[in-house]
Amino acid sequence: MAQTSSPNELFDPTKMLTDFIKTMEQFKVPGIDMTAIMEARRKDFEALTAANQTALQGMQTLGEKQAEILRTTLTELQSLVQQATQPGSATEKSAKTGELVQQALQKALANMRGLAEAGSKAQSDTFAVVSKRVQENIQEVKALLQPKK
Repeated sequence: MAQTSSPNELFDPTKMLTDFIKTMEQFKVPGIDMTAIMEARRKDFEALTAANQTALQGMQTLGEKQAEILRTTLTELQSLVQQATQPGSATEKSAKTGELVQQALQKALANMRGLAEAGSKAQSDTFAVVSKRVQENIQEVKALLQPKK
């Protein structure tokens, strides 16, 4: 019976790179440095992996911030409900509730700003990894196109 590969094995970047290198090594083209080309593709895979890791870390940070905001909001809501059920005059409760609502809105806006900044940072960090590799690729192509001395 033939052995089948799992989807994870089929899309393993390291295995894909190794298979690609083996295939390309079979083709010996005069004047083309296949080793340099393979090294450049390896660096591309590494940069892509680093970019994905950076994006994942950014998403995790964003998720953690959202969870913290939710916990804080629920705690504040619980406190607000408890205060509303305390004895006291309607005027006092109304004034206190208005103040708490204003504070909650200010905090919500600050939280939204923080989330937007975290998302923006994750995006720019990921872009920086990819941008750096693109610049390296340009330099590598220029070097490959230079006539051999």
